[in-house]
Amino acid sequence: PTGAKSLAAALEKNSTLTSLDLQWNNVGDDGASDLAAALEEKQNSTLRSLDLRRNNVGNRGASKLAAALRREGKKNSTLTSLNLAENNVGDEGASDLAAALEEKQNSTL
Repeated sequence: PTGAKSLAAALEKNSTLTSLDLQWNNVGDDGASDLAAALEEKQNSTLRSLDLRRNNVGNRGASKLAAALRREGKKNSTLTSLNLAENNVGDEGASDLAAALEEKQNSTL
């Protein structure tokens, strides 16, 4: 998660990176939460694809990512692809992600 925290800090300043593939990096809920915070604050306006496959992301991390996608006034409007395949996301996290996608505030993912 320390690496994810560093990447999240870099994403806040990023102006060129459009795709980030972190599969198989054991990012976990803490790392997903850090990445979500970077996306949520609208600091990053270029990232279009985030691949978090096989990273032990559970409900908490998925819920934080969902919140980043739907936060009113601070929503991420550039992310068009989020891959959470083969993680530990259960009903709660999946429900939060579904709700974020249903809201009109998120029109890109």
